[in-house]
Amino acid sequence: MTESGEASGRGAGAADEGTLERLLSVVGVGAVELHTAPRGLRTQVSGVHVLDALEPVIRPRELLLAIGVDRGSAHAVDVVRRAGEAGAAGVVFGPGRPEPTARALQTAAEESGTAVLFRTAWCTWAQLVGVLRAGLAAAGTPPMPATSGVPLGDLDALADAVATLVGGSVTIEDTESRVLAYSSTEENVDEMRRLTILGRRVPPWRVAAMREAGFFQALWGAGDVLHRPAHGQDPERLVGAVLAGGEALGSIWVAAVAGRPLSPNAAETLRAAARTAAAHLLHHRTHSSDGRLVEDAARALLEDRGSVEVLAQRASLPPREPCAVLAVGTGPGRSADDGPSGLYGLLTLHCAALGHRVVVVPAAGGTLVLLGGLERAAERAEGQVRRLGNALADQLSGATGAAVKVGLGDVVPGLAGAPASRRSAERALRALIAAAGPHTVARCEDVADTVGILQVVDALREVTLPPRTSVARLREFDAEHGGSCLVETLRAYLDHFGDVSAASRALGVHANSLRYRLRRIRQVSGLDLESPDARLLAQVQLRLGGEADGVRP
Repeated sequence: MTESGEASGRGAGAADEGTLERLLSVVGVGAVELHTAPRGLRTQVSGVHVLDALEPVIRPRELLLAIGVDRGSAHAVDVVRRAGEAGAAGVVFGPGRPEPTARALQTAAEESGTAVLFRTAWCTWAQLVGVLRAGLAAAGTPPMPATSGVPLGDLDALADAVATLVGGSVTIEDTESRVLAYSSTEENVDEMRRLTILGRRVPPWRVAAMREAGFFQALWGAGDVLHRPAHGQDPERLVGAVLAGGEALGSIWVAAVAGRPLSPNAAETLRAAARTAAAHLLHHRTHSSDGRLVEDAARALLEDRGSVEVLAQRASLPPREPCAVLAVGTGPGRSADDGPSGLYGLLTLHCAALGHRVVVVPAAGGTLVLLGGLERAAERAEGQVRRLGNALADQLSGATGAAVKVGLGDVVPGLAGAPASRRSAERALRALIAAAGPHTVARCEDVADTVGILQVVDALREVTLPPRTSVARLREFDAEHGGSCLVETLRAYLDHFGDVSAASRALGVHANSLRYRLRRIRQVSGLDLESPDARLLAQVQLRLGGEADGVRP
């Protein structure tokens, strides 16, 4: 899988094109992170190649994607050395910078003269191949002279520059017809442009019509400028496909304004602009700090597989100031169709209203809130976390009508400690939900006993208990006799410390009925309710559920 770029005939500035520096400036930290470059960033890059274990060919000046190679292994060090011997531009490993094995990689890189890079956690290998291929093509395309002063990724400035050259209004769109930028032309714009800009995307009915007519297939297939003549109230339009290395990145639309024709050379200008726009669109895609990329970066960090520096850059969070994670979830009674995704928007809104610097990340079983920039004094930082937790629990419970619970993670010195804070927050939330009590906000130390029993139960899930225990026999009896509720009765009795009156009230039955059931429990299962060991084992099994009887998913 190799993509080659031309090394000559690129005009002024060719010395910077086709280099590792130029490629990284276009692709950047959204896809790969540079670890070391012993020969500097002016190393020539001509293509991308996936390492094949059955045919380990390494070519000069190519980036070698070491898919499936453990970055912390001796194999990784050997790949770097062999890449250096073959004259490869660099080797890209999977996410993360392993320590202390990264030192061995760096030593091998310095000895062989080969750059070492790491794929970011939120860019898959398949995506990376496409991004690098497009990046190489875009890096080798010189900018139009009229747009050479536009900073890379500044799509609004690019749209204004193109509008000036073609004498019309311009929108720059992605492949899903979402508007990424538009020119500041506001003079008598047509209704379609107005609707597109207001909605930040082409109206769905218009997209459907163009798709049915085969317009997009023609646009991406031709890779050229298409002309749409004026029709009724719709003015003349030109649209140019933005492609790089076979990857469709988006399109540039030009519309005539106020009845004036476009400039005579508008089509040729748009062709050149589309070639220039490839680098800008790719840079925008991988550098943009929009919500999705911030969320992906935060999730990678919280899962202990992401880069502190990348998240800090994307989310504008201070990397070395105290931070904490809050885990937010709901107790019993919440409607099934209003789960964690519903909390996401409310959390984002309320955190913003409270003035905190946060990133909200949906997660299994709840939602995580990464809170950065806390006070440096530990006691004050913990107070900030608790106040936010209380405010969120109160406001969200009122907004949703459900019991929203918040687990408070430990305050840690910087973003590097966020995964540990997440674990403590999730343990606290799980304990709050399991306890089903009135408390809605807690740290692990506040609910330490419940956290402890849950950890004990988790540890026991892999223990195979003897067959036909008392609880196992009760479960079998209930299953064979529809309507029997001996297991439920035993759980209530044990949870209320053998208090018949309290247990019968919890079950909604008469105390004499409960005493009858307890006799049946002894007869069916042989359980000795006077034995502390038997009671403890029964409670543990009831906590474990059916898994304790050998029924595991």
